[in-house]
Amino acid sequence: MDTGIWTIARRIALLPVLLLVTTVAALELSSRLLEYVHEEFGVEARDRLTTWQSLQRMASSAPVERQMKLVNSFFNRVRFINDIKHWGQEDYWATPVELLATNGGDCEDFSIAKYLTLKSMGVPDDQLRITYVKALELNQAHMVLAWYPTPDADPLILDNLINEIKPASQRTDLEPVYSFNGEGLWLNRFGADDQRIGDATRLDHWQDLNARLLDTLR
Repeated sequence: MDTGIWTIARRIALLPVLLLVTTVAALELSSRLLEYVHEEFGVEARDRLTTWQSLQRMASSAPVERQMKLVNSFFNRVRFINDIKHWGQEDYWATPVELLATNGGDCEDFSIAKYLTLKSMGVPDDQLRITYVKALELNQAHMVLAWYPTPDADPLILDNLINEIKPASQRTDLEPVYSFNGEGLWLNRFGADDQRIGDATRLDHWQDLNARLLDTLR
């Protein structure tokens, strides 16, 4: 990765210009942030952020299934780049602004961005789970977003590996391990009862991400 991208991305994370945390119901991108991203990353980066904001506003009243398709498709256009190459760290969970400004990220970044965007559109937190899985065909760790229309439902899976949103029961290539949202942390098996094991604050990367989001409000 260009070391300049890492430095700039960290500056973006500290700018007090993005009003987006896990409990907020709208995206508000200031002109200061948009100007900064334009100067450092170019007009296309700025356009990705303004399109993201417009998507949230236009789709907030749409049915949840439509919201999911729009959000999944939007973020899946971003380039997949592993953390070492892109961020210079073994495992870094980016904010949506960092993801879109740099036009790159990995599965954690995609899943987090989709989760926060759908929350901003009004999807209840208890219906959304960021889910850590094993991608069996790739034989590697992976992360997706699951939507549960009801607590005992077969969740729909939003995944950067494929654009089609399928029920978990049809994703036999994924083996769930654990999931989390703003309310809790669970051990998971698709098709079986989940076991709550605490709060998402047990996840250091999740705490770091939320701290950077909260910094924008100070």
